[in-house]
Amino acid sequence: MPLQLLCVCTGNICRSPAVEALLRRELDESVVVTSAGTRGLVDAPVHEPMARLLAADRIDASAFRSRPLTADAVQSADLVLTLTAQHRSEVLELEPLALRRTLSLGELARLAAEVPPGTVTGVTDAERLRSLVSAAQARRHLFAGRHLDDDVVDPYRQADGVYATSYAQITAHVGRLVTALRS
Repeated sequence: MPLQLLCVCTGNICRSPAVEALLRRELDESVVVTSAGTRGLVDAPVHEPMARLLAADRIDASAFRSRPLTADAVQSADLVLTLTAQHRSEVLELEPLALRRTLSLGELARLAAEVPPGTVTGVTDAERLRSLVSAAQARRHLFAGRHLDDDVVDPYRQADGVYATSYAQITAHVGRLVTALRS
């Protein structure tokens, strides 16, 4: 059975579609990646500046259409990755039982980088991702009491440089996750 991975941002037209596209490219068919927005627009395309950044990375986002976050979407997800701590809070307000399977992308990437090589097990990416999330969550105590900003900046209606910064944060986080999955 495939692992259902849900990426969440605000409008579902910039950050979460980029994470969705990048993870779809990197993960095998054992992981089904979707996205939604806490104040998601309905059927909107990826915002043009983010679509250009994806295109520069050889990802065609023209078929993407946004959707609002629903309790059903959270309930059916095995893993929810949010783009900010606030998005995580909003997911948990909608579905409190999702606590153990909801993390911010930045937090998971940071924790995944602390997982020793050889810890992640499994044949499929779904199995390896489950193993990685478990191992990463076991390392949360290493950061207790520290102020950490794992949020990905919201580029919507900002200058192109802010989009570039946001996309660089996203690609770095996704890169750390993929590296941890493969080590």
